[in-house]
Amino acid sequence: MTTLTGAGRPTAVDRTAGRRRNRWFAQVGWRHLVGLLGVLFSLFPLVFVVSAALNPLGTLSSTELVPTGGVSFGNFGDLFARTGFANWFLNSLLIAGGASFASILLSALAAYAFSRMRFRGRRVGLLSLLLIQMFPQFLAIVAIFLIFGSITDLWPAIGFNTSWGLMLLYMGGALGVNTWLMKGFFDTLPRELDESATMDGASHAQVFFRILLPLVAPILAVTGLLAFINTINEFLMASVFLTDTDAKTLAVGMRGMLQGGERNTNFGIFAAGTLLTAIPTVLVFQFLQRFIVSGLTSGAVKG
Repeated sequence: MTTLTGAGRPTAVDRTAGRRRNRWFAQVGWRHLVGLLGVLFSLFPLVFVVSAALNPLGTLSSTELVPTGGVSFGNFGDLFARTGFANWFLNSLLIAGGASFASILLSALAAYAFSRMRFRGRRVGLLSLLLIQMFPQFLAIVAIFLIFGSITDLWPAIGFNTSWGLMLLYMGGALGVNTWLMKGFFDTLPRELDESATMDGASHAQVFFRILLPLVAPILAVTGLLAFINTINEFLMASVFLTDTDAKTLAVGMRGMLQGGERNTNFGIFAAGTLLTAIPTVLVFQFLQRFIVSGLTSGAVKG
């Protein structure tokens, strides 16, 4: 039974409830607060970009976090009318999609060979891939530039200002990392699968494509997603090899919108292009997510 300790003073029930609230905040409540602050911090740039894309004036100086001057989709229309965004978008999809698929296929073949086969130079090859990845690809930009200068003279279809040439460049830079990641995953698969299939008359190609490749779907999805994101957002190498307006990718073309004194004027168009640029990455992630989940929940061998 609770009694008042005096006029206006808290009762025993109030003190108990207060102690419970303090205990809840000390154990759980502060985590909710930190999570809420993290969500607000991460949403701030997204909300600002959306506000800038819908800003009727389309300038940086007039952009507010919460638009008060109305909403307009004119920046999206100006993006396609005043720039080569459509060509940049298609170029980025072609390069990122083609380079990611080719690098994953070649890396999976190399990882299968390093994991399942024993041959001379195997250990040296693995260590060489690891050491080469310690140096960024941009360090070889001068040598690569000279090589592509000769390639442009001999085979213009895969030289400067071509999607195929840049795709070959990206493939070479991603093979090492992807091969090491996939090899570790192949090593976790039991060799009994290979032996059983070989005894049934399957070749190495059949073992790889029909048995092992479906089992490594999680690592294929992860490496494919990382390769696609890195390729579609890459700027340094693309800015060196792509100079023609129609050959530029999204990163290079949109960077030109903010050069010089155009930053304030074109910021609304730039924000609209940024929102559209995020669509392919989100779609690829949503498509590959189910493969990652299904691959993690399925077993390779039934006990």
